[in-house]
Amino acid sequence: MESGLEQKFCRFDEELTVTDGMSIEGYASFFNDPDKGGDIVAKGAYAASLKRLDAEGRQVKMLWQHDPTEPIGIWNEVREDARGLFVKGRLLDSVGRGREAAALIAAGAIDGLSIGYRTVRATKDDKGRRLLQELELWEVSLVTFPMLPSARVGAKGDTLADDMMRELAAAFEGARREMAQMR
Repeated sequence: MESGLEQKFCRFDEELTVTDGMSIEGYASFFNDPDKGGDIVAKGAYAASLKRLDAEGRQVKMLWQHDPTEPIGIWNEVREDARGLFVKGRLLDSVGRGREAAALIAAGAIDGLSIGYRTVRATKDDKGRRLLQELELWEVSLVTFPMLPSARVGAKGDTLADDMMRELAAAFEGARREMAQMR
């Protein structure tokens, strides 16, 4: 019995690119930093998952508030570095919620990042907190209130490195003023 329903799929490859949107980046997770639930992500916890996703040609999803029905963009880069899980991507302005997210980030109304994952391997530390040693990463969401308060996103050009440089410049300026007063 034929229903008449057709399904067509398009694979994301060299022929299909996404060009619209606002570039964003930030850290979705920091190693050895307890979240509000007491979980601590160990360095290397994402490595196997990221390798597996890459081998399968799949990407970590960008969602709005962990809602699987609300994809809002594309993560072009998801990687572990010495500090944690760094993400860089684009909000899609062709998606209504993507436009809203871009406006909220630009206004400073939202800046949280949060990870969606399945725990593969974890232990408990001497304080009873979970040490997450291996995670299967599914998605990184833009959220209002991240479980890890330090997990933040900014528009490209307003990155964590830029913030650190501003703080460093302010510290140097303060030291210069103090030195000038001593003379």
